[in-house]
Amino acid sequence: MMTQTESSNYIGVDLSGAALRAALVTNEGRVVERREAALSAGDIATQVTRVAADLRGEASRVFALGVGVPGLVNPETGRVIISSDLPAIVRSDLQTEIAQASGLNVTMENDANAAAYGEYIAGAGHGSRHMFYVTIGNGIGGALILDSKLWLGDSGFAGEFGHITIDPEGIECTCGNVGCLETVASAPNIVRRTHERLMRDSTSSLSRLGLNKNFTASDIAHAANDGDDFALMMLERTGRYIGTAIAAVINLLNIERIVLGGRIMEAGDLILNPIIREAGRRSFQPCFEATQIVAAALGPDAVPIGAAMLARDMSGAAH
Repeated sequence: MMTQTESSNYIGVDLSGAALRAALVTNEGRVVERREAALSAGDIATQVTRVAADLRGEASRVFALGVGVPGLVNPETGRVIISSDLPAIVRSDLQTEIAQASGLNVTMENDANAAAYGEYIAGAGHGSRHMFYVTIGNGIGGALILDSKLWLGDSGFAGEFGHITIDPEGIECTCGNVGCLETVASAPNIVRRTHERLMRDSTSSLSRLGLNKNFTASDIAHAANDGDDFALMMLERTGRYIGTAIAAVINLLNIERIVLGGRIMEAGDLILNPIIREAGRRSFQPCFEATQIVAAALGPDAVPIGAAMLARDMSGAAH
């Protein structure tokens, strides 16, 4: 039986976007090689197995494979319980299928948890013991690391940061609640709020965003970086929403470090600073002063690295 060594490599796969992203990762969390392929909704196991075989090659000693999925994973069975993005993986036992096809130990985890672990091992969370991670994309996810371990909660579903109520009079969320953080600060809802403001705000006429009806959250971030006043205002308001929710985490957990990732963080300090200011304004000051709030460092590598490192640690525990 093959055993883990310092020279062992691991494969991490991210299924949370339109493309399947995969990486060959060292024992220390360093990416050796990357692969990316279009992700289709059918036969996910075959797609993952194919890219894993490509990464393994003949020279790479690969011990285990981790998969980050856009959904909730039962930590006891490894099965995906809910996934609105990839509903087909709920009906299958993806972990077993990939393990049988690849011959590797396979670990499944929610993509936000995987990204958090990647940032903790090799990114902006490195060196901390207690960390909260937030990812802001099509949805808003969260993950908690306490005493250097991923905290999953009683059922494995902890970290639903996007469903903290931020506006009790707000719009309905996909989860069925009203006014969740996700309804104002996820990428599609930042775009929605920006469109609505463009329609009713005469001062927006100078914004380049108005010239493109199909702009994205990344476009807003880039316009802000280029000095667009309207985009800057929308980021400032979005940062205040996120900072309000972050303050609740700080007050509850007295956490050492908060790491913020996702596409909107392409705006850098233009979104980070409003978040920090609002969190500071709303937090219990001794807790706030003990917390570092920083931008994530790994970008699209976060999920593959984290999934690979979770596979490393879970496989190590199993041997």
